[in-house]
Amino acid sequence: MAHFLLIYRLAPGYLERRAAFRAEHLRLAWEAAERGELLLGGAVEDPLDRALLLFTGETEAAARAFAGADPYVVNGLVEKWEVRRWTTVVGEAAAAPVRE
Repeated sequence: MAHFLLIYRLAPGYLERRAAFRAEHLRLAWEAAERGELLLGGAVEDPLDRALLLFTGETEAAARAFAGADPYVVNGLVEKWEVRRWTTVVGEAAAAPVRE
């Protein structure tokens, strides 16, 4: 298994506009978590301009599918997103543990 970060750059006005889409966004996120695809997700504050979602799997497909269906993306609350493979090496959940 590998880890993938879905990185959202939030659009101006995100906070004011998210209420209309938040329930559906959270439903999709919790469903992905229940399937074991999404490990953690949330916004980065001060400033509130990014959100990070940590996925696990053999490929980045689950992260990309999530972004494609996410009402935040579909409705323009996210101005840009990308998926990056994250090589995790320390911690119980590390995908590629390294101990010296």
